Amino acid sequence: MTLKKYIPNLLTLLNLLSGTIAVIYAVNNELVIAAYLVFLGIFFDFFDGFAARLFKVSGELGKQLDSLADVVTSGVVPGIVIYKLLQSKTTLEIFNTKIVSWESSELELLPFLGLLITLGAAYRLAKFNIDERQTSSFIGLPTPAASIFVLSLPLILEFSSIEFIHALILNKWFLILISLVLTYLMNAEISLFSLKFKNYAWKNNQIKYVFLITTVLLFAVLQFVAVPLIIITYVVLSIISNTIKLK
Repeated sequence: MTLKKYIPNLLTLLNLLSGTIAVIYAVNNELVIAAYLVFLGIFFDFFDGFAARLFKVSGELGKQLDSLADVVTSGVVPGIVIYKLLQSKTTLEIFNTKIVSWESSELELLPFLGLLITLGAAYRLAKFNIDERQTSSFIGLPTPAASIFVLSLPLILEFSSIEFIHALILNKWFLILISLVLTYLMNAEISLFSLKFKNYAWKNNQIKYVFLITTVLLFAVLQFVAVPLIIITYVVLSIISNTIKLK
């Protein structure tokens, strides 16, 4: 039992390690490798909670450590990724053709708007630790979901050949909009369903099954392009579910 109690925190530290290494790669503009490392960190993040419940060793230390790790993996890294995408030569060329009157110093400051995601994630995680409502569902978009959305962008650029999507991702207005919307969604008073199952009956889990089936179908057809659509679907289905419950 003594060894088991350390396993959840070890997994959390592996999440933090993955995120920290991802920061290094992201800063060096190796965004695809950073994306894989973040996904690895989120994998560890999922299983640290699972291990804590399995071994019945949940505690305040693990809760705080988990949020600290998530600030890096799902906060700092996606903020840097948006910063790098906004800073890229292609996006600067696109932006300069539209707004030629802007000073170069203003253009240099613009990429820092991507760090709004980092601030939004930190604020959300701090609220999550003191919010007793989020036991069976979430209030606001979970930081790993926001991170997955952002980190899918360099993967789409790398592995998708659809020119329209490339142009969209490399459009500064689109990237700024993503930063603002994700920052808002992480801290919005919107109830979003959790994928934790108390039982597997269709009647009690319809929205979850619909989401999982949609996720599989989208990913099978669109691969990495499906990832942002999956996150959007998650939010939309949650809102629909909330509306149905109110009626």
